Amino acid sequence: MEEQEISLEQAFTQLDQIINDMEQSHISLEESFTKYHEGMKLLKLCNEKIEHVEKKVYMINEDGGLDEF
Repeated sequence: MEEQEISLEQAFTQLDQIINDMEQSHISLEESFTKYHEGMKLLKLCNEKIEHVEKKVYMINEDGGLDEF
């Protein structure tokens, strides 16, 4: 996995592919470990992106205005 900016959807697609790869019976232990490491990096990226989006979510206050969540 390259260190580049990817979307959350792309990260989920890559995670799905890693899971599919790891479920194959012919994958070696070393390759499995590499895939696991890649998956953990992607999960961290996803968590950071989700936290960033959560900080931008607004809630409607009692006066009808918007407050940052």
